[in-house]
Amino acid sequence: MKIVIAHNRYSSAQPSGENTIVDYEIGALRAAGVDVVPFLRSSDEIGDLPPLRKAALAVSPIHAAGTQRELAALLEREKPDLLHLHNPYPLLSPSVVGTAHRHGVKVVQTIHNYRHDCVNGLYFRDGHDCRDCHGKRWNAPGVAHACYRGSRAQSAVMAVALGVHQGTWRGVDRFIALTDAMAAYLRSIGIEDGRIRVKPNAVADPGVVPLGEGFLFGARLVPEKGVELLLEAWRLADLPGSRLRIAGDGPLRPIVEAAAARGEVEYLGQLDADGMRAALGEAAAMVIPSIWQDILPTTGLEALASGRAVVATRMGGAPFIAGHGTARPAGVAVEPAPEALARGLEAVAKDPSFAANARARYESVFAPGVTLRRLVEIYEEVIA
Repeated sequence: MKIVIAHNRYSSAQPSGENTIVDYEIGALRAAGVDVVPFLRSSDEIGDLPPLRKAALAVSPIHAAGTQRELAALLEREKPDLLHLHNPYPLLSPSVVGTAHRHGVKVVQTIHNYRHDCVNGLYFRDGHDCRDCHGKRWNAPGVAHACYRGSRAQSAVMAVALGVHQGTWRGVDRFIALTDAMAAYLRSIGIEDGRIRVKPNAVADPGVVPLGEGFLFGARLVPEKGVELLLEAWRLADLPGSRLRIAGDGPLRPIVEAAAARGEVEYLGQLDADGMRAALGEAAAMVIPSIWQDILPTTGLEALASGRAVVATRMGGAPFIAGHGTARPAGVAVEPAPEALARGLEAVAKDPSFAANARARYESVFAPGVTLRRLVEIYEEVIA
């Protein structure tokens, strides 16, 4: 079996769980004997492009003609069985679906965000959930609010890309939804059930890691990730002697640095993968205080793999990670409000059973063998 994996990597200045998952799947598939041909682009390339190439980027989310020629040449040379698409923006464009089909290659796409329907891919604007563009052919509200990178011009390009490619997405042979909630999202934008398969992400197994102490938050310091909510909840929580460590960077960094200067939290700065593993090893639980419908936060999967409990808000895929509502939850999921999150922090700190359940949940739901079998099953179904 030969698979082309196509992905536009996010900027290295903006650490991405999606990049981590794509890298992991490439390695796992190769280890299982699958012939993987990466077709990768990186947003880091944009800064090094000559002026004329940069100017052409204005329409690359719509078509990216040069990329289509390169992909066509690769498909003719490699004769793959399938193309697996992750993020197409901005350097690949959804046009890769049509390019693959013209060469007789079927397409699977993993859905990591809401960008089939939303200009910024988050369903989040001005500090709150937003569905103003849901189901629309042309995302005029997203342009008016400059939802893509704070630019009306760039938002207009993305809105045109979404409108032009609505038909493109209906040609994808299978969509991989990371949770049942994402499957419901796909149905809400007109994708029929028969083309949707559910398969969560996995992360590599770190082995048994001795339990640390306190809580860790590791994500971009942006409003939707909920760091402001977390700081407010931490002040309300009755956890004498416990520590909260915060890792990440972004526009809300000054707020975190101010809290650290007051001695409320410990700020670790931006950490690489090794640094995050070390920080997780020193913690007893991971906090995911998202205030947007975060799909399936990778830090939560890494926490379970290391035997750490999860304190999450009831937003997106975080409750699924924590096993909310199951017989053996690996944490708690609470309303995205300071008082509720404070009580959640206290509950996990006082109940060791959550951490005891974490590793078992990882092994049964998110372990490499479990998810890899499911992925290969989907590939085989589409190829057949």
